[in-house]
Amino acid sequence: MSILLMIILVSLAGGVLSVLCAAFFALKAKAAWVPMLISYAIGALLGAVFLEILPHAFEIASSVDAMSATVLLGILLFFVLEKLVLWRHCHGEACEMHTVGAHDHHHDHGGNDHGRSGLMIMIGDTFHNFVDGVLIAAAFLVDVRLGFVTAVAIIAHEIPQEVGDFLILLHSGYSKKQAFLFNLVSSLATLVGGILAYFALQQVLDWIPTILGLAAASMIYVAVADLIPGLHKKTELTATLQQAGLIGVGIGSIWLAGKLVH
Repeated sequence: MSILLMIILVSLAGGVLSVLCAAFFALKAKAAWVPMLISYAIGALLGAVFLEILPHAFEIASSVDAMSATVLLGILLFFVLEKLVLWRHCHGEACEMHTVGAHDHHHDHGGNDHGRSGLMIMIGDTFHNFVDGVLIAAAFLVDVRLGFVTAVAIIAHEIPQEVGDFLILLHSGYSKKQAFLFNLVSSLATLVGGILAYFALQQVLDWIPTILGLAAASMIYVAVADLIPGLHKKTELTATLQQAGLIGVGIGSIWLAGKLVH
């Protein structure tokens, strides 16, 4: 099977699978399941970064110092980007109650309708999905095993994000069918990003270490800045042990995926 075909199949499967899972969890699941999904996603993200992406990136980078600087600058870049999104789309005190970011996973699921946020979530998510497609393609061009592992990590962190998006769209007045279709169309951006990146990256293979460094930075930022703070809302020992266990399962699933694909 050609690399391009694998990128197309994985990008398509990843996008559709994450939306279907999100639809199931958002429409059927108990609210208690969402934090569990998020704990698993944190482990999958951090596992992908430190067990797969960074080791490969350092291996093919021209210099270890340059790669470390890329990751550091990437984290700063994602911080600034999220600040800009928050600054543009929050109004006064509403920001403190409800932050609207492309990676926000801690939405207010109460009765308040944050209707303005529905469209922004879709725009942010579409861009995010496009970048995910680029990352999948970059990873496949380095190593097929890395490509599959990156895809697993991306799907794992997309599911809780898509659940959040679903709930926001429903609160914004969209019907269940509309919310599903919007998320499905948005997820196709992964496929577009993957195909475009395949052809562009063939010409600029030198960019791959930088893109992998930025991918690692993005995943570290989402895990540490967006997802982990939400877990601290539950301080009791049982919740903490459950969270730590599920983070471990997330890391283990990436390790296992890497071994199996290898």
